[in-house]
Amino acid sequence: MFNAHPLHTRRTDPAQSAYVITADKFHAAWQLMRADKPIGTYLLLWPTLWALWIAAGGTPEWHLILIFSLGVWITRSAGCVINDFADRKVDGHVKRTAARPLPTRRISSKEAVGLFVGLMLAAFVLVLFTNQATILLSPIALFLAFSYPFMKRYTHFPQVVLGMAFGWGIPMAFTATLGEVPLAGWLIYIAKILWTVAYDTQYAMVDRDDDLKIGIKSTAVFFGNHDRLAIALLQAASLAILVWVGNIEQLGFAYFLGLFVAVGFFIYQHWLIKDRERDGCFKAFLNNHLAELAVLIGIFVTYW
Repeated sequence: MFNAHPLHTRRTDPAQSAYVITADKFHAAWQLMRADKPIGTYLLLWPTLWALWIAAGGTPEWHLILIFSLGVWITRSAGCVINDFADRKVDGHVKRTAARPLPTRRISSKEAVGLFVGLMLAAFVLVLFTNQATILLSPIALFLAFSYPFMKRYTHFPQVVLGMAFGWGIPMAFTATLGEVPLAGWLIYIAKILWTVAYDTQYAMVDRDDDLKIGIKSTAVFFGNHDRLAIALLQAASLAILVWVGNIEQLGFAYFLGLFVAVGFFIYQHWLIKDRERDGCFKAFLNNHLAELAVLIGIFVTYW
């Protein structure tokens, strides 16, 4: 049903045609939000849960877990939509993105903007169930989500803006729990930015050849042959900051063991990207959610 060709719908009755078109649009919107590819949600969710658990001393309120889990899914979906809208004229020239809904015209630009607005409104409604401090931080999340896709036209460091957007749930989790963001909260946020730049550089290495042809900027293009060294330094810095957080919060052995496991995943990622091949770089990018999950498990066990 989802793969029905538009010409085929003319042979059916009007009611059936309307259903097929609606189903196709829904499927296109689902793909536009990357709802069929949850890796991005994981990469946002695990650090947000780090923040919730640490802010609450291991006992976050259930309604906050629900709000932030849903919020992560919605805002990540919105970010994917606005990213594809910004890239609608170039995605067709990139091998990995040529089949996305906008370049194939399975969904219109106007519909994509409407979907983005609807998703961000839904996220804002969720924030209204927290507190004033968190509500005041929410416009920054909107600004970061909207601005990131356009940064690649003007700077080689759009990944930094992406990291700021991906990590903004961290200070919001602290304000929702404590009403403020302590030093540990800002340190986790900085660590998340550095980690995001590292794994999104791996992601950008997949498209580097295409990006160079069409003039898209990225850290992978900027770092050039020093890309693997830059990734290693970013990963080391993020882990060092997380060690600092563990000392500030007096977290236990399990937390530091989680960080050690993350180091193992980083080493594996560097083996994957050693030849800078597309498949290896993409697998390294995907592997980061397991590294973040290892840290989260360490936090769970520490408080448990």
